[in-house]
Amino acid sequence: MVAGTLAAALAVLALAGCSPAAAAKPTVVVTTNILGDITRNVVGDQAEVVVLMEANADPHSFGISAQQAARIEAADLIIHNGGGLEEGVLNHVEAAAAAGVPTLAAMDAVEPLAFSHGSGAQDPHFWTDPARVSQAVAAIADSVEGRVAGVDAGVIQAQADAYTAELTELEAAMEAGFAGIPAAHRKLITNHHVFGYLAQRFGFDVIGAVIPSGTTLASPSSADLNGLTGAIRDAGVVAIFADSSQPERLAQVLAAEAGMDIAVVPLFTESLGADGSGAQTYLDMMRSNTQRITDALT
Repeated sequence: MVAGTLAAALAVLALAGCSPAAAAKPTVVVTTNILGDITRNVVGDQAEVVVLMEANADPHSFGISAQQAARIEAADLIIHNGGGLEEGVLNHVEAAAAAGVPTLAAMDAVEPLAFSHGSGAQDPHFWTDPARVSQAVAAIADSVEGRVAGVDAGVIQAQADAYTAELTELEAAMEAGFAGIPAAHRKLITNHHVFGYLAQRFGFDVIGAVIPSGTTLASPSSADLNGLTGAIRDAGVVAIFADSSQPERLAQVLAAEAGMDIAVVPLFTESLGADGSGAQTYLDMMRSNTQRITDALT
């Protein structure tokens, strides 16, 4: 009887050792919601993926709460875009890295481009090219497998391979969709310089941007807008593409100043949309943008 009671007590203690706290999953903190969705497809249920940026937020200007800062400090791995994109969060990422938290800058895994407006700075908007996203997926999988304890490397790799196959299908679908756009119309004007990678991959010309910078925190001068108005007329631009998370006012003024029949078309370029927006995942966002660009330019 005593032996049976002792065995039962030992069993209870053993179960206590496997409490939820002891069995808690590792945490991967991701700065932007685009990278967050990509990371969730790679990680699956092998770790908790915490995404800091809400839907329809601006990655250049969004900030984080004290609670989110604490999550960064306690993370098993931090994944951020890099290239200066997350201007309001970078100091937190750097502080965590200095304290020994492993970090991965997705930009370090892709072949970078310089901005087309001639500043010479590195363009961080690599996700507009699915082939470069595939490079980032491989880096995310390697980093999670090698730096996050307790994950199943085989499961991570299988999920990364499956998502890469979806990215390959996306790239083919985008190429097929854009194929119907006449060469004379393959010209892009955006609210700021965000489509350099897409333009290189799919054969578009970037004529300019309403904000002649790689960040939404900059502002155009009157001379900038006058110069862009002339470029629009000279190039025969038929559409200006505005980011759905930014006001369209300047784009509308620019279209009116050009004195031409120019559509202002909202796209999801730097942030995923809310549920039901048609852009709630990276794959959905890119399909939606492809359709809107194609419709506007044909």
